[in-house]
Amino acid sequence: MGEKLTHFDDRGRAIMVDVGAKEATVRRAVARGEVRMKPATLTRIMDQSMEKGDVFNVARVAGIMAAKKTSDLVPLCHALMLHSVQIDFIPDPPKNRVIIEATVSTSSQTGVEMEALTAVSVAGLTIYDMCKAVDKAMQINNVCLIRKTGGKSGDFVRAGESANG
Repeated sequence: MGEKLTHFDDRGRAIMVDVGAKEATVRRAVARGEVRMKPATLTRIMDQSMEKGDVFNVARVAGIMAAKKTSDLVPLCHALMLHSVQIDFIPDPPKNRVIIEATVSTSSQTGVEMEALTAVSVAGLTIYDMCKAVDKAMQINNVCLIRKTGGKSGDFVRAGESANG
């Protein structure tokens, strides 16, 4: 456990890390999560027959907006100028779920992992919100970082994932 936590000063107080002296590099992060639901709920999403409208398009916009607002939601996160935010939804009927994947990129002194994770989380919450009238038992699960590139700490690929995917 020898790694120093960077979001605390020597007296244990929370701080925003000073990244001003770091070189800006291209950074990219991919996060993934899922929303589990009843089979009928997934069918209605895919058929675009939910009363509130096109679930995936609304959730995509919500996820993009959330990525852009991450520093307003996560106290010690830096405000970043994002180059792109892409959100994909992969329906998985055999497992009664929708997989959500967000890819975020920038050129900055700090990474975009939190933005990708926030995008997935809010997209999942939006799916829940749009479908809760027919399925209150939905679950948002397994939100995690899949891979990231750029920066001093180097690349990361979650075990079992492809570095290129």
